[in-house]
Amino acid sequence: MAKLLHMPEVSANATHAAIQNWTLKEGDTISAGDCIAEIETEKALVELAAEEDAVLGKILVEPGREVEVGAPIGVLFARGETNVDIAALLAKAGALSAANEPVVDDAPVLQPRAEVASAIDVCHSERIFASPLARRLAAAKGLDLTSLKGSGPNGRIVKRDVEAAPAANAALTSVAAPVSAIDFDEVPHSSMRKTIARRLVESKATVPHFYLELECRMEPLLALREQVNRTASRKISINDFIVKAVAVALRQVPAMNVTWTETALRRYHQADVCVAVSTDSGLITPVVRNADSKALSQISADVAELAGRARDGRLHPEEYQGGSFTISNLGMFGVEQFSAIINPPHAAILAVGATQLKPVVENGELTVGSVLRCTLSVDHRAVDGALAAQWLAVFKGLLENPLGMLI
Repeated sequence: MAKLLHMPEVSANATHAAIQNWTLKEGDTISAGDCIAEIETEKALVELAAEEDAVLGKILVEPGREVEVGAPIGVLFARGETNVDIAALLAKAGALSAANEPVVDDAPVLQPRAEVASAIDVCHSERIFASPLARRLAAAKGLDLTSLKGSGPNGRIVKRDVEAAPAANAALTSVAAPVSAIDFDEVPHSSMRKTIARRLVESKATVPHFYLELECRMEPLLALREQVNRTASRKISINDFIVKAVAVALRQVPAMNVTWTETALRRYHQADVCVAVSTDSGLITPVVRNADSKALSQISADVAELAGRARDGRLHPEEYQGGSFTISNLGMFGVEQFSAIINPPHAAILAVGATQLKPVVENGELTVGSVLRCTLSVDHRAVDGALAAQWLAVFKGLLENPLGMLI
């Protein structure tokens, strides 16, 4: 018996989501567990898996269109079903509404079994398996995915396949405009980009930020890093040390390891540190769990693995939700100093600049030293200035005496 396929609640408290890509076509057979579509959430892409064997009879929502959670997005036929009145099915379910009316044919779908089988054969021959990142890269390069050979699992086209292919001589489609007007392209906002914009505006408008700046001498840490990397199985970055130092400082100053709620201050018993990662769709903050108790090598592996899957849009919700503190590091881009906006409900975010050689005073004499500048943005509702200064002093001490965070 035919049934409606509804937009699931793919992340906690989500009210809307968008179909990024249908992996099947109308008429395709579906087995339980098959991926039917990829849904774009606020932070990542989530696969919509079939719960039972069926046939994808009708697609009601085109890729890129945002709909409410629970809205019908497709119709599933039972295998062998040949007579389905989709309009009646939608009306019976109360799905036709002014706010979210699906696009359906005026006439019911009446497909003989032979036609369904033929459609299935055609659709299977044309189906293209590719990761969302590969699809975006191919579109940017003007490549036809059917011309590429996938090297991923089961022949799936992945990022490296697109990067290895020569770019097609395809012109970008720009917005039509008079000859005298300025030429431009319009890139529609993704769900993730819109969510980031909304949350940043809310943060700056509702969270009382205050800022503390600090300079750290980095010679001891740089020397220790060089020593560690001589024998380490993987190279440890300055950012890995910073993640560790933040986590240990949160453990030593537990009053800083909090988030704000309207009814209570929530204090955490473990140091879960979020690390800001830039992706094509915007900024995302995967969480390094229990960072205070992890070795530098494990922190390095966790950050690299989470950042890679964040850029591919493959993080699970539990991997970017939670934590109490965020690190935003722009030092690798040569930025000397900046201030970051707090990521609610976190109480603070640390903006990290580049380590630079600067004139410093040491023992009353002018010399050259390696200096790292940090700016701590703090939610004044959850943390007072004296407490933030205490935490920052502990953090500075750990960076300048890095062996202390490893013991």
